[in-house]
Amino acid sequence: MIGLTATDSVRATNYPPMQEKLTVRFWGVRGSIPCPGLHTVRYGGNTPCVEVQAGHHKFIFDGGTGLRVLGQELLKQLPVEAHLLFSHTHWDHIQGFPFFAPAFMPGNRFHIYGMRASDGKTIEKRLTDQMLHPNFPVPLQIMGGSLNFHDLEAGQTIQVEDIIIRNTILNHPGGSVGYRLEWQGLTVTYVTDTEHFPDALDPNVLALADQAHILIYDSTYTDDEYHEVGNSKVGWGHSTWQEAIKIAKAAQVEQLILFHHDPLHNDVFLDEMGRQASCRHRNTLVAQEGLTITLTPNGKSSFQYADPVHAVSSVHE
Repeated sequence: MIGLTATDSVRATNYPPMQEKLTVRFWGVRGSIPCPGLHTVRYGGNTPCVEVQAGHHKFIFDGGTGLRVLGQELLKQLPVEAHLLFSHTHWDHIQGFPFFAPAFMPGNRFHIYGMRASDGKTIEKRLTDQMLHPNFPVPLQIMGGSLNFHDLEAGQTIQVEDIIIRNTILNHPGGSVGYRLEWQGLTVTYVTDTEHFPDALDPNVLALADQAHILIYDSTYTDDEYHEVGNSKVGWGHSTWQEAIKIAKAAQVEQLILFHHDPLHNDVFLDEMGRQASCRHRNTLVAQEGLTITLTPNGKSSFQYADPVHAVSSVHE
């Protein structure tokens, strides 16, 4: 177990008063490659980055291009301390890290977690290699913030005061890991870049998702796309929204979020996907940049959208 307490934390005595709520905000929801443009403006074109604020602790899941946008927001909240957890290091999940402005600034502190690669390379080594010539003009070592790297083992638990984060291995070429964050009786599960099994539900995914308040799940394809004759996606390491619903129902998930959208899925496509998915499982949302979900230990939840079409706030008991 990796355990961090207030004594491990700079500025531990300068935290704002405890906020008894858990907030999830989406900064990047695409898979594979950024796809900005007129046809993706509502759901967004940035690659994966999800922020979870649990009390006064900040967690960031993956560092796709959405991390750059989050970084600009964090410049308003200096100094910053956060825990950055990588599912894996395919480009779409790390390409925002070299543009994460707070990491370049002294006084900020980041705890960075990831599994070792199959060749033994650590998360620090892989993020460092991404910023070497000829890929990038300046090395990781120029970052002025405090960067503390942690190599995770499969099944290892992270504890940050009263917050527990569990992980398990997912089914993805080159490896990937899913996370389950637990705090004050609330649970958020982050499962991206995983391929479902053809004949059974993945027990690792079910364990992470078990009775979660929020399940964020890889829904890159539709079933038809996944099995398309002559252009099959079997073995590519991703799942479908139909499989997401199977997991959500089996694990008794409260709120399902469809995530890691294919770059070819434009706003109209995702609107229709969301309509079909919610007909099969009522508490289903399609992830979009700016979507914010707030949970409180008393069981209330609220949803806020960023775009004008979905610009409503709702409260669920």
